[in-house]
Amino acid sequence: MAIVVQKFGGTSVANAEKIRRAADRAIASSKQGNQVVVVASARGKQTDELVADAIEINPNPPKREMDMLLSTGEQQTVSLFAMACYALGQKAISFTGSQIQMITDDAHTKARIQNIGTDRIKKKLDEGFIVIVAGFQGVDEEGNITTLGRGGSDTSAVALAAALGADTCEIYTDVDGIYSTDPRKYPKAVKMKQISYDEMLELASLGAGVMHGRSIEFGKKYNVKIHVRSSLHDEPGTLITHEVAKMEGILVSGATIHKDLAKIGMIGVDNRPGNAARIFTHLAKAKVSVNDIIQTEVSSEKANISFTVSKSDLDSARQAIEDIQETVHCQNVFVREDVAEVSIVGVGMRSHYGVADRMFQALADAAVNIDSITTSEIRISCLVDLDHSDAALTAICDAFQLDKPADKRT
Repeated sequence: MAIVVQKFGGTSVANAEKIRRAADRAIASSKQGNQVVVVASARGKQTDELVADAIEINPNPPKREMDMLLSTGEQQTVSLFAMACYALGQKAISFTGSQIQMITDDAHTKARIQNIGTDRIKKKLDEGFIVIVAGFQGVDEEGNITTLGRGGSDTSAVALAAALGADTCEIYTDVDGIYSTDPRKYPKAVKMKQISYDEMLELASLGAGVMHGRSIEFGKKYNVKIHVRSSLHDEPGTLITHEVAKMEGILVSGATIHKDLAKIGMIGVDNRPGNAARIFTHLAKAKVSVNDIIQTEVSSEKANISFTVSKSDLDSARQAIEDIQETVHCQNVFVREDVAEVSIVGVGMRSHYGVADRMFQALADAAVNIDSITTSEIRISCLVDLDHSDAALTAICDAFQLDKPADKRT
């Protein structure tokens, strides 16, 4: 029998009616002859509410205790989901991350999965149960509950699909699929029929909220077919898969805007071997995830280094830099929180020229100044003033015709 993993996000299980609708989907798949594993998120805004409760008690709560608290949201959902299945005449059983032995490292609030036990899940599937697993959470080697970071239920689902050898991993959400950009920011955005793992990974890392970046990494590494689709109807969504030849003909597949960023600049760092390693090793020890890095040589003696981090990591990053500032003889440190990053992504960039020119001209025509530029083989990103970021996104979407289906663009 085929194994299908279905993941339901918070908006898809926000209330009793939506939980019943999600349970109907799982049961329908089971009746088609599949063994069904459901991964569920906390309902609606429950995680946000728990975070607010914690901060009201302690403005700087211990991360271990945050994991204990936040994991309760998913536990409530999976038990209610199992009850809904029983009410509809289907056997179901719910598990927490620790009960299925989803082993992670000990990086509380942003743990990484190291191993998944599948024996208990397979036993229940063989007994005819729909198995419902709490997303977003695991347990470390010491038995402490951990969470995978916001959006971690995507990672739980794709990782489970990989471990179980599932035929497909269906990600149900409140949107129809993956769009060329955020429709809330650019209402003319169109849905994509398919997108490569590499493109989706870039989009996710740049702030696209539909999928969690680590889930795409699992999908690519273990060849998990991911289908992002709406929980409201049965229409096909967007398939995330390996790159195929026709994708190279599309100049730009999508665009993103990332506002949850801060830029840290280190001015006048000693320009000698090992200093960059010292700086970023120190940030890594502080468990700070660093985004784009730019180093420029000022003279044979000095260099400037700048990088971006999520605003949630800013305090930790600032402290880490202060701790090492004298060691690397940094003359000055500045922080900007009034920035955003706009980006374009497409595997077609590998075989087409003039993409950067088109992007930069669009921003110039919109009177948007560029703070810094970073690139990869399939991505160009520009850091711009936060106040101008929405205008910047609109300009590049219009320039690359992201209001049209991929095969209609010129």
